[in-house]
Amino acid sequence: MEKEYTALLANQMWDLVPPPPGGNVVTGKWIWTHKRRADDTLDRYKARWVLRGFTQRPGVDYDETFRPVVKPATPAGFVDPTRPDMVCRLNKSLYGLKQVPRAWYSRFATFLVTLGFTETNLQSALASDHHLSAAGVCYYLGVLHHFLGVTVEPRPSGLLLHQRQYTLDILERAGMADCNPCSTPVDMQAKLSEDAGPPVADPTAYRSLAGALQYLTFTRLDITYAVQQVCLHMRDPREPHLTALKGLLRYLRGTVDYGLLLHRSSSAELVVYTDADWAGCPDTRRSTSGYAVFLGSNLVSWSSKRQPVVSRSSAEAEYQAVANGVAEASWLRQLLAELHSPLAKSTLVYCDNVSAMYLSTNPVQHQWIKHGPAPADQARGDRPTL
Repeated sequence: MEKEYTALLANQMWDLVPPPPGGNVVTGKWIWTHKRRADDTLDRYKARWVLRGFTQRPGVDYDETFRPVVKPATPAGFVDPTRPDMVCRLNKSLYGLKQVPRAWYSRFATFLVTLGFTETNLQSALASDHHLSAAGVCYYLGVLHHFLGVTVEPRPSGLLLHQRQYTLDILERAGMADCNPCSTPVDMQAKLSEDAGPPVADPTAYRSLAGALQYLTFTRLDITYAVQQVCLHMRDPREPHLTALKGLLRYLRGTVDYGLLLHRSSSAELVVYTDADWAGCPDTRRSTSGYAVFLGSNLVSWSSKRQPVVSRSSAEAEYQAVANGVAEASWLRQLLAELHSPLAKSTLVYCDNVSAMYLSTNPVQHQWIKHGPAPADQARGDRPTL
């Protein structure tokens, strides 16, 4: 705590001033956390002085902001014994303020520009510098092994990205650390309705587990669809929804060591696989579409999402899935071009619906096309390309 306080003073975070008449004084608190290594062993203790952002008033203390992160309540902090009636007028943003993420991003992005980085047009959170090493500001920090909850393990064939410890933490939180595993993440035979069964006893616990599983999909393509299905019912979770969630956790218990393998590939071709069900949601009759994008032999992007409108045929549902895959591939091609790695070959987009493929090759009179099977001699072998 003393180190944190000394660091704040050294950075001239505030000036002590008398409280303004009628002003809103934002109070602060201490947060204590344990910093852990990739194997969950204790690395060090961390004390952080933050502000109670919930006491801020919109339009008075802040304007534009990102969504704040909820933190647990902790004890209050220091008071200057020589000037107990003073308050701190901030010179810089401090943890806890609603506008801190925005202010920190602005400061960090500005600093990267001074180093020669360029913000990419397609992704504001990504900056690159093709000649950074020549500027002499690169440092070797050792072999990458753990980053933002993702463990990186070197393998003979490449790098394995996994979240084993994060998965075990989720199972521990759910009280299912010793549960019996199952072989599939979701029951494909039945789609759950929004009002199926009685409400769960603890909706907050359901939402907490479902939200935690979303971060696990960063390295687990195999649970993307299952997580999307349980997250559909976070507003009013019912007992069958909780049963489906527990079934997914049982699958994770048996596949805790699964991850994403990245390796050197001789091919630089971008390939997209798309698929969709038809009217799969029993309440809205909307379809669910998904795609998986490979760069060479490496999986680089994937998605499972319910479509925004009702499709009147399986061909229309599959066609929307293809459109989503094409949009993702277009974005990736432009991003690779900005990173000085343009693709020389066209992108192949695969779809298993003949009518959707035939529809994609007929650019006119879409409103006249009947949503039935396309003529085999015209549709066979056709596939959309970029």
